[in-house]
Amino acid sequence: MSDHVQPLQKGLLREDVTNALRAAIISGELLPGVLYSAPSLAERFGVSATPVREAMLDLAREGLVATVRNKGYRVTEIGDEQLDEITELRLLVEPPLVARAAGQVPEADFPELRRMADAIVRGAERSDLIDYTESDRMFHLRLLEYAGNRRATALISELRAHTRLYGLTAIIDDGQLVESAAEHHAILDALEQRDKRLVTRLMKRHIAQTRGRWAGRAPTGAGDTE
Repeated sequence: MSDHVQPLQKGLLREDVTNALRAAIISGELLPGVLYSAPSLAERFGVSATPVREAMLDLAREGLVATVRNKGYRVTEIGDEQLDEITELRLLVEPPLVARAAGQVPEADFPELRRMADAIVRGAERSDLIDYTESDRMFHLRLLEYAGNRRATALISELRAHTRLYGLTAIIDDGQLVESAAEHHAILDALEQRDKRLVTRLMKRHIAQTRGRWAGRAPTGAGDTE
């Protein structure tokens, strides 16, 4: 097991295992080109093989893995050009929608959003890439829900699923992941201040990192995102 993989809780539902395996693919814990069997993944993540098989069927429908008959599953390869396109789309869609949420988030919801941001920080502090990635996904999709555009939220969820963050391990090792996790609290600060321009700027910088330090390369057009 990788140093950054934590065993899952026993008795998790199919959706929980699907989310954990999706996060493992996004974070690079499961790599393209490697053949994974349900029993080996079940042992690696500390669950039974049945929910792993069910989860892999879900991920196959999302296009994240391909089934190899009688052998197992391979993670779908995503090239640099595709990752650049995903980041460009996210930069176009997410910042203005989250900025719109600056006027929509009820004051009573901020304590829960803070707890969600804390979960991201805890994942970073524990060097648990799967927990970090899944907590990050839930946080950002929750913010998008306040904008009231369900189709856009579904689109971003799909785009995030096809993102690859292979540079996360490197920034764990040099201590940058906790710093990145703390940015979620800065975004919440701007939302609480109802500062749409600041929300937009912080979101653009945050998303650009998926093709910058999180991916181990400079993002295309990142200079325009500040």
